[in-house]
Amino acid sequence: MVAQNGKDLLIKLDMDNAGSFETIAGLRATRISFNAETVDVTSLESQGGWRELLGGAGVKSAAISGSGVFKDAATDARARQIFFDGEVPGFQVIVPDFGIIEGPFMVTALEYAGSHNGEASYEISMASAGALLFTAL
Repeated sequence: MVAQNGKDLLIKLDMDNAGSFETIAGLRATRISFNAETVDVTSLESQGGWRELLGGAGVKSAAISGSGVFKDAATDARARQIFFDGEVPGFQVIVPDFGIIEGPFMVTALEYAGSHNGEASYEISMASAGALLFTAL
């Protein structure tokens, strides 16, 4: 993968729970991380005392976060509403020259900030809430 513009990493939200994805407007920074818990199966018989892990046995998860400024009333309102309603809608993360990660996420944090002589900004964090699909680009 060659160098990419950070602005091309997009977080999209299912606006109507029917697969109508729109980019969350105003984001200036976005991030996705993948995690897999390990299951340690080391025993006294482990060769050389080295730790052994059971492949494919741990819980997998993903987290998405972003921060930016308010630009679009529709996506702002939808993100706020799914937080207060506790919904788990579909999201897509577009990683240029890599692929699309899609699946259900829960909004786990929504923060708003502003300074006297600056713009109002927000931060949003989401945690995976089910199986994720990966489609290579």
